[in-house]
Amino acid sequence: MTPSLELAGVALAADLARHGDRPAILTGGSVLSYQDLAGRVAAFADRLGTARRLVVLAADNSVGSLVAYLAALASGHPLILAPAGNDAAVASLVAAYDPDVIVRPGTAWAAGAAADVWGEPSLEEVRPVTSHTFHPDLALLLSTSGSTGSPKLVRLSRENVQSNAEAIATYLDISAADRAATTLPMSYCYGLSVINSHLLRGAGIVLTDLSVVDPCFWQLFRNRQATSFAAVPYTFELLDRVGFTDMDLPDLRYVTQAGGRLDPGTVARYAEHGRSHGWELFVMYGQTEATARMAYLPPHLAAAHPGAIGVPVPGGSFRIEPVPGLDDGELVYTGPNVMLGYAETPADFAAGRTVTELRTGDLARQNAAGLYEVVGRRSRFVKIVGLRIDLGQVEKMLHGMGLQAACAGTDRKLVAAVEGSHDTRLLAKMLAQDLGLPRAAVEVHAVEELPRLGTGKTDYPAVLALGESGPTPAAAGPAGGAVPTTPAVPEDVRRIFAETLEIEDISDGDTFVSLGGDSLSYVAASVRLEKALGHLAPDWHVTPVRDLQSRARPRRSRWRIFAPLETSIVLRAVAIVVIISTHVDLIRWPGTAHVLMALAGYNFARFQLGGERLPRLRRQLASVARIVVPTVVFIGAVMLLTDKFHYTPLNLVLLNTMIGPAGWTDAWHFWFVEVLVYVLLGMMALLAIPWVHRTERRFPLAFPVALIGAGLLARYGLLGFDILHTRPVLWLFALGWAFARARSIPQRLALSVIAAVALPGYFGDPWREATILAGILLLAWVPALPLPAVLHRVVGVLASASLYVYVTHWVVFPDLKDNHPVLAVALSLAVGVAYWAVWARLMGRFKRY
Repeated sequence: MTPSLELAGVALAADLARHGDRPAILTGGSVLSYQDLAGRVAAFADRLGTARRLVVLAADNSVGSLVAYLAALASGHPLILAPAGNDAAVASLVAAYDPDVIVRPGTAWAAGAAADVWGEPSLEEVRPVTSHTFHPDLALLLSTSGSTGSPKLVRLSRENVQSNAEAIATYLDISAADRAATTLPMSYCYGLSVINSHLLRGAGIVLTDLSVVDPCFWQLFRNRQATSFAAVPYTFELLDRVGFTDMDLPDLRYVTQAGGRLDPGTVARYAEHGRSHGWELFVMYGQTEATARMAYLPPHLAAAHPGAIGVPVPGGSFRIEPVPGLDDGELVYTGPNVMLGYAETPADFAAGRTVTELRTGDLARQNAAGLYEVVGRRSRFVKIVGLRIDLGQVEKMLHGMGLQAACAGTDRKLVAAVEGSHDTRLLAKMLAQDLGLPRAAVEVHAVEELPRLGTGKTDYPAVLALGESGPTPAAAGPAGGAVPTTPAVPEDVRRIFAETLEIEDISDGDTFVSLGGDSLSYVAASVRLEKALGHLAPDWHVTPVRDLQSRARPRRSRWRIFAPLETSIVLRAVAIVVIISTHVDLIRWPGTAHVLMALAGYNFARFQLGGERLPRLRRQLASVARIVVPTVVFIGAVMLLTDKFHYTPLNLVLLNTMIGPAGWTDAWHFWFVEVLVYVLLGMMALLAIPWVHRTERRFPLAFPVALIGAGLLARYGLLGFDILHTRPVLWLFALGWAFARARSIPQRLALSVIAAVALPGYFGDPWREATILAGILLLAWVPALPLPAVLHRVVGVLASASLYVYVTHWVVFPDLKDNHPVLAVALSLAVGVAYWAVWARLMGRFKRY
């Protein structure tokens, strides 16, 4: 045993206070200085005690986890890092290595722009005095290049951690002025190296767990003037999807890439884009066994040598050891960051250095420019989304399930062949979860017999070739039915998105917004997702498919009479019923159409402002088309089939409100749709202007508040002219937009005051004004309303079909309103729902063709 501490900790963690009041950690709403961080680290080190103990930290990208990590390093406690979101991995490490202390994230940490809660991690003390023996140099234990299913850990020393941070900070030229946004988990050695290298130089860390597909990530990136972020190969696919190359990131200095081989074409493309926009791309190579990084490609060589890993990091060196029978040799690395060795049992904690150089398992060559290139693998490992996967270990996992299996793979996917008839989708799901991989990166194929060579050995190229023809359909479940999966898995989320958005190509990194979802499709998707996953988080529409299930709170299994339904959905359904009932003279309740206009602004901000300027404009045009086309088609059909309604050509181009004759006639039936289209087109044209686009991005709340001001000037007649004939509604649309952007209670209170002050007296109808105000305040302050569970489906359908009901009801109710008003309302709703269903099916077929 080692009952006392005799060694200093890792310098980068122990010397935080020397950076003084410089910002160390930045979130959306708070900043922690190095002096304050040092104080918190010292306080947590006191909780860990003065005798060396083995600590397991279930780490997430939160301040609490970072403080606990630094406290252990600073005070010499050997630390095992595990991912906080993987309870099975944490339990496995605890069972295998018997820690003395277990630290988990404590108070819920609000990520991204609203991350103002620092959160104190919880500490579970298993024993006050360790039962283990530790080598004096042991500082950190990490899983081998991420979660692989292999039991061993990498033993890292204080020198390993410090020297690699210094090497990285040197070749990246990190200074105290830099700020890195966290795009990777700190439990992953690449993500951890970003933190270590920046803390070493007194730089800032923009701490977040937001994905790069989330517009809030880029808003935080700009607001905190971040200068860099880290990426694995899969990240670049996401960057392409969100239009990264069109983004305005004035403070970006460099992007780093590691975690697997990036396609040379992508390297060249991003390197050239960075060169022309003032930032650099650093392609890097590393393994956990080397603490993190072993090589980097100087940015000025990336375009000419996109397939190279570059040169050794400062202080390191490579040699290529010949391999009998192969043209290329194995890459061997030497440097101060090479691990002490592996740990497979607690007894290994006492071991000193067992390796002096790292045999990478990669086949490599040195090109004419002196740069190293990796050309293949010697052993059966693949690296997918930054995780090194032991194919042999995966086969053992399948064998443990009683399956005869063979596994092959590339740096993009894992392919498994299993003998016999099995539910391959369920097996793929289980493997993906156990290995920590995206579901789309795992394929399982059922075969009669495993492919073999003439020697009887497994034919792995043939296994890999199975992946080229696509995954095997899932086997039938009991009695020929589908195997039930409860709760829903990512495939269910993809199916819901596919059916509501009429899109077939959906990956784990996609979100509802990135796929082009809007307010019309939002209702159908949210109702189905809530039924499948349980109560949804408010930001589900910008949550990647792979994260939706983990972030949803599952429903309790017992049946409930009442269940919450999102307020925006309830408002749409109630408003359309009230509008129809008022037009039929069944009741008199004006004002709900104006509530819908505020709701339109709210949804515009939620669904139509993500991504960059040109991709966003295309998505906005498609959304407006989903309003205009079914409206115009219906009006044209009515004009063609009957002369009962006096519609004009101006209705066909939705211009009656703007240039049609004054006075209420049939031609004014569609005023709401026309004005909504004017507002949407006006906002789209405004945001298509580059400097306006940048202003909205930089001031996401102030921008719609300025629009409210312009709308109120028109509302009070102070402009002398109307803006696109939208005087009654522009400020309401902007108010809904602003509420969607409000991030704090004071901001929502201020907007509520604006609504309460501006509405009275405008319509000369207190009931109408009270209705509008009540609807807006419900939208702003009440996320969900309790409704009888049996009504959720009906309310969802009415909300989804609300536009179609509004458009069609004018030709349904006139003959029934006098004698059968209730029937007139019911039939108007039914016809609108039917038109919506038919239109949705037609559009689905059109997209498929």
